[in-house]
Amino acid sequence: MANNTNGNNGLNANALRASLEQIAAANGIRRWDLGAACSTDISVQVDRGEAKQMKGAQRSSITVRVWNDEGLVGVTSTSDLTATGLERALSGAKEASAFGNPDDIPAFSPLATAPLAELDQPIHPPQGILRLLETLKEAESDLLSRHAAISTVPYNGLAERISERLYLNSDGACRQQQLSTASLYLYARAEQTGRKPRSAGAVRLAYGANDLDIGGCISEAAERTISHLNYEPINTGRYSCVFSPEAFLDLVGAFSNLFNARAVLDGVSLSNRNSIGETVAVPFLDIHDNGLHPANIGASAFDGEGTPTKRLALLEGGVLRHFLHSEATARAFGVSPTGHAGLGAKVSVGPDWFEIGATPGSGGGQSGLDRFKAAEPIVWIDSLSALHAGVKASQGSFSLPFDGWLIRNGEPRSIEAATVAGDIRQVLKAIIGFEGDAKVTPDGLCPMVWVEGLSITGEA
Repeated sequence: MANNTNGNNGLNANALRASLEQIAAANGIRRWDLGAACSTDISVQVDRGEAKQMKGAQRSSITVRVWNDEGLVGVTSTSDLTATGLERALSGAKEASAFGNPDDIPAFSPLATAPLAELDQPIHPPQGILRLLETLKEAESDLLSRHAAISTVPYNGLAERISERLYLNSDGACRQQQLSTASLYLYARAEQTGRKPRSAGAVRLAYGANDLDIGGCISEAAERTISHLNYEPINTGRYSCVFSPEAFLDLVGAFSNLFNARAVLDGVSLSNRNSIGETVAVPFLDIHDNGLHPANIGASAFDGEGTPTKRLALLEGGVLRHFLHSEATARAFGVSPTGHAGLGAKVSVGPDWFEIGATPGSGGGQSGLDRFKAAEPIVWIDSLSALHAGVKASQGSFSLPFDGWLIRNGEPRSIEAATVAGDIRQVLKAIIGFEGDAKVTPDGLCPMVWVEGLSITGEA
């Protein structure tokens, strides 16, 4: 089994458990758990054929929770997995439990010992920093040669990581997973006399650097950059838009509080406790969270509480079917945890990897695309920017700069500068169809998405 859940390599989960049990018994601690994430990272960046940055790092993050005799919980964090470090962490958590919040007491996930799915995740040995450097130099040189206007590749990076995750608790849970990943990012900048600089990029992920589609990343970055050279301003108005898979996944991810049970309980979600079963989108839209998808590089077999990861229907036929849950939120809603918890001082909840597409048998709204054979202008939104600043997640509104093209009579021309604004709830009900096969991206799986009547503001 390529995905190690038994601790045969790297950290020894069984030895760690034995040490924790011994320390806990000596300190009168009967109930505890531990979540750990450790990694070894190597990365390089280049600038015009020379090394710009070469980094290697070993990182570890360990969270320990202890329940006292009154049932209150104390939490500590450490990076020390030695016996001394663990004793200090357990003792600190025990002392902190006296100040635990009696209104928010987490418990062990009832699924922390349930069987896990087997993931086909081959472990690739690292190539080493010098090999990465030479590979990235060659990629940069190739990208610079694709067009005379491409002057620099200001943002780039090639990285390898070997990581390991653990979850242990005093009720017998013992989870462990090892993973190797590699990533490549190329972002080119093109300059022409008397014209504004134009930029675009591409990214690739794989289990090892040898498996990265370097040629595809270079070609995509070059093609996207070159396609923006011939630009013109756009008039402010309302347009029918087509979102690239990456752009639509970014938009849905920015408003994932719609599906987040923790956000619902905290009063910062677009949904409420009674929203399950409501129609929130067009009747041919499905959204699933599927961290186990084979194309999800970096998939986790379990979440921060040891709950198995699974495919979960969020929207089916436009109807809200499930929320993302941790143990605590699932208990509050009277359901089972869904495998979306992050362990920390306060347990968080978040999505893994979205699958977005047409409801089976619905036709996918494709008939709605016929109108775009007419001469009306269409805006193709390729990538969104400033998601951290332009999204009001708890209100549903957004105003985001984007890169894209204005299409007239089937001919695309890059847009000089513009923003797209709207409300995610209106967007989900204004989808009129999908186009093309679903594309695998780092954030999920999605086709191109057509949306009617969005507000586009051109540069003044």
